[in-house]
Amino acid sequence: MERDMEMKKSKFKRICVFCGSSQGKKSSYKDAAIELGRELVSRNIDLVYGGGSIGLMGLISQAVYAGGRHVIGVIPKTLMPREITGETVGEVKAVADMHQRKAEMARHSDAFIALPGGYGTLEELLEVITWAQLGIHDKPVGLLNVDGYYNSLLSFIDKAVEEDFISPSARHIIVSAPTARELMKKLEEYFPRHEGVASKQSWETEQLGYPPKCDISR
Repeated sequence: MERDMEMKKSKFKRICVFCGSSQGKKSSYKDAAIELGRELVSRNIDLVYGGGSIGLMGLISQAVYAGGRHVIGVIPKTLMPREITGETVGEVKAVADMHQRKAEMARHSDAFIALPGGYGTLEELLEVITWAQLGIHDKPVGLLNVDGYYNSLLSFIDKAVEEDFISPSARHIIVSAPTARELMKKLEEYFPRHEGVASKQSWETEQLGYPPKCDISR
């Protein structure tokens, strides 16, 4: 009954998950990807992700699809031979390049979560954090900090706040938790505390090339 109430209260329809095309060294990373997928299913939330069928991307997409939720994979055409092996699940959107991939993933999503990953995951994560800081969107950004994987990143961000490179209010753009359930609870409760640089519509039309009706913000 409690679980059903959580499902009804969720304010998200789709969540974008950034994660590795590798499964990583620890089994806990694989377990976390599957756990997050099942948590999304339990809350009736669809998945938007990078479109690959391998690594943590493959695991979470399969978990969400197996649970009966819709899956949207967005992948540049040049990466399809590298990141897709065998059959994909759900809907696959092929795009021209990485910039379009990130913009398209953001446009379809109500929030963002990063599982463990490498350079690509980190780049995607930092870009949506920067977009939030600038005022392009006001969607929550979460780190699933599996076994302390992102501790060093969080320490770096805290150091940047201490040295006045990041404002204390912008530090609150990122929420983190060690488990999927805890993270989802924090994302549901999130509200922006920082001030954007420009209006969301201005950024969408001038910086991202979207017409006014293509809403990358909320």
